Amino acid sequence: MVRFGHTRVLCTASLEGRVPVWMRGQGRGWVTAEYGMLPRSTHSRTMREASRGRQSGRTLEIQRLIGRSLRAVIDPARLGERQFIVDCDVIEADGGTRTAAITGAYVALRQAIDAVLPGHEQDARPVTGMVAAVSCGIVAGAAVLDLDYEEDSTAEADANFVMTDTGAIIEIQTTAERKAFTRDQFNQLFDLARDGIEHIVGLQRSALAKG
Repeated sequence: MVRFGHTRVLCTASLEGRVPVWMRGQGRGWVTAEYGMLPRSTHSRTMREASRGRQSGRTLEIQRLIGRSLRAVIDPARLGERQFIVDCDVIEADGGTRTAAITGAYVALRQAIDAVLPGHEQDARPVTGMVAAVSCGIVAGAAVLDLDYEEDSTAEADANFVMTDTGAIIEIQTTAERKAFTRDQFNQLFDLARDGIEHIVGLQRSALAKG
């Protein structure tokens, strides 16, 4: 369970002993993700996507983002022909569900890989780094970290940063909501997100150490 304020996401990682058809026979593994929101995770009830018969574009975009983020710190050749599927189910949403999901998904994936592939030598471990994510934005002219729903709904610009434990960038999603923002404002958001992710990585390490 990962919690950012009032946002809570349950993240679980499962192993499948086979890879997608298009990867078979290559000796490499794969990591993918699925994402969903419970109907009452939001302020008003959200219809289950299963009842509509299809996933929304938002859901597809987020789960692809989670998968890309995890694969950025995985060496598929060291996984063997195995597939790990990480499920991220939003129990309560108060902004930043995708960044919370990425952060929790990494911990779940690490725990699963360590359980399935114990005792690997350091230079043969499939996990090559850590990944975490955080949202930030410009609210009333000020840079704010980890926007909640109220802040996000009034933000002049909002962003999602996905980075490694070394500060390398995996993905940045930044959008002006009410008016264009400057390079200096972007730099403020970047610095704020980098510091936030450094703190989050420390919490991930603590969680992994506890097992």
